[in-house]
Amino acid sequence: MNSEFVLTLSCPERPGVLHAVTSFLLRHGCDITEHQQFDDTDGGSVFLRTSFTSARTGLHGLRDSFAPVAAEFGMEWQLRDAAAKPRVLVMVSRFDHCLADLLYRWRSGELDAEIVLVASNHPDLRPLAAAQGVPYEHVPVTPGTKPQAEARLLALVEEHRVDLVVLARYMQVLSDDLCKRLEGRAINIHHSFLPSFAGAKPYHQAHRRGVKLVGATAHYVTADLDEGPIIEQEIIRVDHRASPDQLVTVGRDAERLALARAVNWHCQSRVLLHGNRTVVFN
Repeated sequence: MNSEFVLTLSCPERPGVLHAVTSFLLRHGCDITEHQQFDDTDGGSVFLRTSFTSARTGLHGLRDSFAPVAAEFGMEWQLRDAAAKPRVLVMVSRFDHCLADLLYRWRSGELDAEIVLVASNHPDLRPLAAAQGVPYEHVPVTPGTKPQAEARLLALVEEHRVDLVVLARYMQVLSDDLCKRLEGRAINIHHSFLPSFAGAKPYHQAHRRGVKLVGATAHYVTADLDEGPIIEQEIIRVDHRASPDQLVTVGRDAERLALARAVNWHCQSRVLLHGNRTVVFN
């Protein structure tokens, strides 16, 4: 019986990288089902994502055998079983649109992930999670209890063996320490008016300026607030007829779409970090 695996890697660009990968797979009786490659000629790096099947060798055997190849070319790499869906913790505050969308996509089989927990600094959305059979953890946050709250969140990540944390309109700023602990495995979503319309009621600010595009940005969480490597962006055109409330509705649609794509691509190992950028094989 064939098992499917996904290999992703980046390394300095040099002759023989692709040959080394394909030769390795051939020697181990593997069949490539999808391959994508990006050569960053400016930075001198190569990025690969290769899906393949194997009937002879399991995950651990493939990893052990590939390690010397990776070392020879200085690769940063990951090899995973495509059938093992990443375990996701969704963090949310009171806005429910992104959480509801992710839960729907998960239950309908559109999301290549397993949502194992919802955590929130408010109790409001517990019924929404409960309706889908997902555990809900209320972790209150105040200025005086923020360190304890973040320690609890990290404990939940460990307890539930979480692979990815999704901030689905979680309206708390994470500490620099927590951002570093979750580096490369936490995704945030926000409107794309930043930095022009920061602070309260950005859609009302945008309405007063007569914006013609409403958008959303999904990115990895870093200590630089809302400036992490961008995974996906969605834009929707509007015109002078749109009221502030209509802009909010359009913005929520953009947030749902951008976040769902970013989460899915990450869970499918289609996103590779490249400094403050990403390479997205979609």
